[in-house]
Amino acid sequence: MKKASITETKNNLSRLIDEVKNGASILILDRNIPVAKLEPLNSIEVSGFDLAASLVRRGLAATPRHQLDVTQFLDREKTYLPIGVSSVKALLKDREEGR
Repeated sequence: MKKASITETKNNLSRLIDEVKNGASILILDRNIPVAKLEPLNSIEVSGFDLAASLVRRGLAATPRHQLDVTQFLDREKTYLPIGVSSVKALLKDREEGR
C-alpha cells in the first residue's frame, strides 16, 4: 500500500485519486501517523449508494431531515402487534393515519 503525507495528498490529490481509480490504496499519514485511507469503492458500496439515490430521485425514498438519535430511538416504547394481527395491515393503517 502506498503512503502519502497530508502535504503530499493536498498537493497531488488528483494524481492520487487517479491511482485509486486504477485499484491502488493509499494510506494518508499525519507526521507518520496513519489518519485516513483512500481506496476504491467496491461494487456493493457503489450499488447500495446508486440504489438509494435512485429511490430518492423516483420519489420512493427521502433523504434524512435530521441525524438519528440512536439512543432515543432504541429507548423508545416498543409496540407489539396482538397475535393474529397482520403486520402489513397494521402498517397500511398507520400510513392512512399519517403516522
